[in-house]
Amino acid sequence: MSDPELEALRQQRMAQLQSQYKGGDAGDQQANEEKRQQVADMKNVILSQVLDQSARARLNTLSLGKPEKGKMVEELIVNMAKRGQLPGKLGEQELIGLLESVSQQTKKTTTVKYDRRRAALDSDDDL
Repeated sequence: MSDPELEALRQQRMAQLQSQYKGGDAGDQQANEEKRQQVADMKNVILSQVLDQSARARLNTLSLGKPEKGKMVEELIVNMAKRGQLPGKLGEQELIGLLESVSQQTKKTTTVKYDRRRAALDSDDDL
C-alpha cells in the first residue's frame, strides 16, 4: 500500500471511532472494548505493512519473552510509520538494529556496594 492509501485507511478508521463515540455511552464497557480492539487491529495492519515476514516473526518472539519491550518497540515502529520515517518495509536486520538502539537507550546499570565496616562487626565470630 502506498502512503495515500494508508492515510485514507487511517482517516476512515478515525471517522468510525468518532462516530461510535458520539453514538454510544462513553462509560459502556463493551464500546470501550470494541474501541481497544479496533485500535489493536489498526496497529496490526500498520505493522504488517511496514514489517516483512521475518521481522514480524522476530517482533512476535520478542513480545512473548518480554511483553513490555515488545509493546514499546511496536509503538515505536507505528509512530515512525505514521510520521513517514520508514522508507519501505523493515527487514529482520533493520529490526535488529532498531532493537539494539532501543536496548542501548533503556539499558539499566547496576552497582554493588559492599560495606566493609558492617562485615567487620559480624557477631558470628563470638560463638
